[in-house]
Amino acid sequence: MDHTRHRRSIFCILPPHVLEAIVKNGSNAQRRMAEQMLRSAAAMRTARAAVDARLKALGPSAPTGAPHKQRVIFTTSHTENIPGVRTREEGQGPTGDAAVDEAYNGLGATFDLYWDIWKRDSVDAAGMELDATVHYGMNYDNAYWNGERMIFGDGDGRLFNRFTIAVDVIGHELTHGVTGHTANLDYNGQSGALNESVSDVFGSLVKQYAASPRQSAAQADWLIGAGLLMPGVKGEALRSMKAPGTAYDDPVLGKDPQPAHMKDYVTTTSDDGGVHINSGIPNNAFARLAIALGGYSWEKAGQIWYKTLTDTRLAPSSQFMDFARLTALNAFQLYGAVGKQAVIDAWRQVGISVN
Repeated sequence: MDHTRHRRSIFCILPPHVLEAIVKNGSNAQRRMAEQMLRSAAAMRTARAAVDARLKALGPSAPTGAPHKQRVIFTTSHTENIPGVRTREEGQGPTGDAAVDEAYNGLGATFDLYWDIWKRDSVDAAGMELDATVHYGMNYDNAYWNGERMIFGDGDGRLFNRFTIAVDVIGHELTHGVTGHTANLDYNGQSGALNESVSDVFGSLVKQYAASPRQSAAQADWLIGAGLLMPGVKGEALRSMKAPGTAYDDPVLGKDPQPAHMKDYVTTTSDDGGVHINSGIPNNAFARLAIALGGYSWEKAGQIWYKTLTDTRLAPSSQFMDFARLTALNAFQLYGAVGKQAVIDAWRQVGISVN
């Protein structure tokens, strides 16, 4: 199995609109960091396009019959020399380094959700090793999946905490790998917003599943990146799935621009056509569905979304309506007319009418 086929594809947890706000409103050091990340965006998009083309040609990975959890955590000790020095490997105990141990636990929590609930053996369904590099750079404000490993900055300590602190961020980024090995949704416009939303959905499920005790849909906060924002920042997370547009409103970061309904859909050429902004709409649909169905989110709503993500009818260029129709069809297959109607109702509440 080719574990390199998604390499160089880079997905960062901080969206461009946040970085642009920091450039406009932040301190000199914060501006420099944000400008550096924005300058690298074009190169990241070019690399991702090449990888996506290879993924389309190769198709999805075949599932394996047994789990193979294999984690390796590296540290660059505040340099940018990836991968860094091996610090903790599968089966070894905690190191006492919070970033190392959080990365190890977060990779494991993501693996556990996918294996326990869907019998998916790692990102590629074929036992791909889960690697992470921590302490990347100096005061680096981001985390990303580059196709072969997770990379975490420690944050600047004023706007952002260390990026290993939020297990849903780890689940989000690794799910980009899962999407690349399944539907491989094009990273632009509505298909790109679906790509981002799917990562938020399963990132949130990782957090709910890893909680002790496990959280029901009603108990979940439906926040992405809670704990990342430092105490002085006016906000509670990077995004809210339950109430898009309300996650933060801060003098430096700006105001959360996510719409919750199609009537507020943002048409833009930036951010690959607003992939981090309009993802709030399908996010809201999923949160509404999970709460309406009750119980644990992975029991029914998550089953519908995973079946749709791995459905061969889901094309890379799929739009919101395409995805919504498939979720309704898959809900009917899984849970009959009642399940299908719940899905239809959830999408209708965000302005998407499914027949």
